[in-house]
Amino acid sequence: MGYKFATKAIHAGQHADPTTGAVMTPIFQTSTYQQAAPGDHKGYEYSRGTNPTRKALEDCVAALENGSHGLAFSSGMAATETVLKLLKPGDEVITGDDLYGGSYRIFTKVFAHYGIKFHFVDTSEPDHIAAKINDNTRLIWIETPTNPTLKLADIEAIGRVARAANVLFAVDNTFASPYLQNPLDLGADIVMHSVTKYIGGHSDVVMGALVVNDRELYDQLFFYYNACGGTPGPQDSFLVLRGIKTLHLRMKAHCENGRKVAEYLKKHPRIDRIYWPGFEDHPGHAVAKKQMRDFGGMVSIVLKDASLEDTFKVASSFKVFTLAESLGGVESLINHPATMTHGSIPKDVREKVGVVDNLIRISVGVEDIDDLLADLAQALG
Repeated sequence: MGYKFATKAIHAGQHADPTTGAVMTPIFQTSTYQQAAPGDHKGYEYSRGTNPTRKALEDCVAALENGSHGLAFSSGMAATETVLKLLKPGDEVITGDDLYGGSYRIFTKVFAHYGIKFHFVDTSEPDHIAAKINDNTRLIWIETPTNPTLKLADIEAIGRVARAANVLFAVDNTFASPYLQNPLDLGADIVMHSVTKYIGGHSDVVMGALVVNDRELYDQLFFYYNACGGTPGPQDSFLVLRGIKTLHLRMKAHCENGRKVAEYLKKHPRIDRIYWPGFEDHPGHAVAKKQMRDFGGMVSIVLKDASLEDTFKVASSFKVFTLAESLGGVESLINHPATMTHGSIPKDVREKVGVVDNLIRISVGVEDIDDLLADLAQALG
């Protein structure tokens, strides 16, 4: 499809219903489909494998990522584990040392038990990845920007490393969203999203997605998707299709508010350190400027000389921001990674990469910026 992003967000994968002319994709609330004769059907047999509402969403997400094939899952973790099912005992994975806690947990507590070895490296340096590649390496898995310290990884450079070694390369694109970054265009083989976040955008659905450009790879992923059954229902698919139509508008507002929040916090006397890739002194700023269209609505801060108790007090003092897990919704959220989203990572491991007890992660929403800044001022005061 040659259309630009906003047009694709509203139209890709969706057609007026041929029966009624309904503009919105119907919610096909069905588990099964009539067949004229055994094996003679209209492309749908059983809704674990395929459903028309979900297919419309998958085609739309694929179009936004400039991919040819999409798969929607019941959660981001279901999407992640489906990629890992491509591996076998003895295979090795190179991944980031600053990862979402759920990804770290499934790598170390689930798939490591099946004989898969994981190497955690600083993915902001492609050489660190190249140094770990050996004959058993089958997958490179990165986040960029990372969760929660917003480190940048050069997708194009890592893609060259992966291709030279004939290794699959997957990018968790949740923090950027397809509006800001398209990893397939930069050399990735697989893009993963926690659709729960920016793509859904309204904190009312849990969902994941994978997008690829290779038909053979899609067929392999679809086999596990259908065989293992981590697929979402049509109601959730409909809600995300509705949410995705304003993704371009929401992301502009997230970026605009994110910049103003980051600039405010950088000057605040209670802030010891701030992570936001839009600052020129951010170590990954040049990479972000090269591969992203803007710098996003995620900001992390470390409170100056704050104990865990002090940090809890600040995190619990907001009135507009909501203390909650997740991110990417229209409402602004405050998160304490050490005890919430990254609680499954051992303290010594997370602290090595800066996920300390006095770090707070902020998902900047699309409320009025004056109200957000006033809330930050009173909570930090």
